[in-house]
Amino acid sequence: MTSKTISKGILRAVGVILGISLLLFFLFKISPVLIYITIAAVTSLIGRPIVIFLCNRLKFNNTIAVIITMLFLIGILAGIISLFIPLLIQQGHNLSLLNIETLQLNVESLYKQLIEYFGVSSTDVEQSIKNSKVFTNINFGVIPDFLNSLVAVLGNFSVGLFSVLFIAFFFLKDSKLFEESLLVVIPKTKERRFRNSIEKIKNLLSRYFVGLVFQILILFIIYAIVLFIFNIENAIVIAFLCALLNLIPYIGPLIGGLLMAVLTMTSNVGSDFSSVILPKTTYVMIGFVIGQLVDNFFSQPLIFSNSVKSHPLEIFLVIIIGGLLFGVTGMIIAVPGYTALKVILKEFFAENKIVKSLTKNL
Repeated sequence: MTSKTISKGILRAVGVILGISLLLFFLFKISPVLIYITIAAVTSLIGRPIVIFLCNRLKFNNTIAVIITMLFLIGILAGIISLFIPLLIQQGHNLSLLNIETLQLNVESLYKQLIEYFGVSSTDVEQSIKNSKVFTNINFGVIPDFLNSLVAVLGNFSVGLFSVLFIAFFFLKDSKLFEESLLVVIPKTKERRFRNSIEKIKNLLSRYFVGLVFQILILFIIYAIVLFIFNIENAIVIAFLCALLNLIPYIGPLIGGLLMAVLTMTSNVGSDFSSVILPKTTYVMIGFVIGQLVDNFFSQPLIFSNSVKSHPLEIFLVIIIGGLLFGVTGMIIAVPGYTALKVILKEFFAENKIVKSLTKNL
């Protein structure tokens, strides 16, 4: 091996590393666009069954079917946003009246009742709390600042929303658009297998994401009924938030349960702890547990077995691995990503023993 060959090899390696670095830098810079495309792809997969139904069963023109589907999805989104806008306006108005002192006193009262009920407090502890002025040191004024920041984020959100809806419309209208763009880099001999893989992936993921929508809806109904029974303020918003958190496997329900307990307690601030706050919170949490049992033993097994065709243990391990590698985002995308990988492996490596074992249900 001559020095010239070694030099060429080194230059080639440096060129490859530089090219990969530039590509990663480029992808980082356009990451918002990639996020828009991903969300639009998921939206189109959710809307795909509706388009197919309108075209095949009701004989609608494809463009008309897509427009109706998009209007339906926008209507659902508008309904969800309409739940939060009045709440934000109301809370912003309350905070703009600088009612911070009342809020501080209410939280302090709830805190004292909580410690007294569980027998933690004593004269010395109460005196130390007074001396430390722990609550007076809390800056409740950051709450209005946070809401102002939230309004700014919502302003930028409108640009992203328009982008997602625009991309999703063409993903639904020209369903082969994404597929054809990928075929540019696929060898001619692999095109048929690639098309089959894409079609199977779209069918499986459509059923999976539609299943997730129904999963959230079932939890939302259960939570809303429980919160309405016990007359909790903003029951619809709390129920929706806690149901939505369930999309984060394992961690989401824990956060949702904590959020529901805290919001239930704070909605009754000023009432007696032992006779009102604690019983209400206990009953609400029993309802939350019932919702989780329904989800764990009915909704999730039905979704995973009928949509992605994977064993529950298989799904559990995939979610854990996704979480270890990419955090919460990895846990959310683990199942659809694993499903797509299984389909591709079965199409291109069907004779492999390990692939056969993993994809026998596909």
